[in-house]
Parts: sequence; C-alpha cells; structure tokens
Amino acid sequence: MTAHNVNSKREAILNAASTIVQRDGMGQLTLDAVAKEAGVSKGGLLYHFSSKDALITGMVDKSNEEYGQNVQLKAEADPTVQGSWSRAYVGTAFEEVEQGLDRSSALFAAAFANPKLLDGMREQFKNWQNNIIHDGIDPVQATIIRLAADGLWFTELFGMAQLDEKLRDQVFEQLISWSGGNKE
Repeated sequence: MTAHNVNSKREAILNAASTIVQRDGMGQLTLDAVAKEAGVSKGGLLYHFSSKDALITGMVDKSNEEYGQNVQLKAEADPTVQGSWSRAYVGTAFEEVEQGLDRSSALFAAAFANPKLLDGMREQFKNWQNNIIHDGIDPVQATIIRLAADGLWFTELFGMAQLDEKLRDQVFEQLISWSGGNKE
C-alpha cells in the first residue's frame, strides 16, 4: 500500500468517525460502525487505529492540526504583527462557527470516551494562550478576546442563545478592533 493510499484510508476512517458522531451521536461510535461508514473492513480500520481510544486520539489530533494550522497561517499572513495571534484566533473561531463546527465531533468523542484523550488539545490551547499573551497587546485584553471567541464557539456548539448573523459580525468586528486590527 502506498503512503498516499494509507493516508487516504486513514483520512476516510477519521471522516467516517466524525460523521457518525455528528449524525448519530457519540453512543453510536463503534469500530464496526466506523468501518462500515468508511467502507473498510474492521481489520483495515484496526491497521490504522488499534482501538477506539486510538481512533478518537486520531480525530483529536486531526482537528488540532487543522485548526492550529489555520490559526498559525492567519497569524503569519497578518501584516500587523501586534495582535496578529489574537486576530488569527478570533478569525479561525468565527470561521469554524460559520462552517458548522465540523471539528467539534473530535472534542465530543474525547470528552465522552476518555477526557485524557484531550491532552494534545490542552497543550495546543496552552501554546495559543502563550502566543496570544505575548502578542504585543495587553495580555488581559488578549485573553478576554480569546475567551470571547471560545465562548462564541461553545455557544454555537451547544445551541445556547446563538447570535444572529448581524450581531455575530458586529462581535467579530469589535474583537478584531480590540486586538489592534482595522474594522473592514
């Protein structure tokens, strides 16, 4: 099996697991269900993920990597260095909300199955927080900006007092402004 085939099978398995969590709920995430959804044998699934915990860890790692790359690319592309990590974090969180929170399935799966599986995500959040507080703006203000973005994400995730699009856009613009960015 070529490296591309291995990666595409692995990706298909992770996508299938995410689909099951989103569509059917965490209780339906079984290795058999994932294998069926991904169109692979159970042995094929076990080749890539030796256990349900390994599968969930893979989901968390994939989510972390994609989200983290998005934040980092935005921060690096920002022409204004001061506040760039805060703006990148806000921008990524708001994009995630607008795109439907697809990566949330990894968080749910890990929290439900074994919260220890979130250790990689916890480490990533520590790194973001470190970058944000050393972002060239007031560290307390930068942290409040991050927490507001997290709050929006969790509010949308759990369907609690969701904001209409106009108010969400206004909140986004205010957070960007507080981080030293320009309102567009």
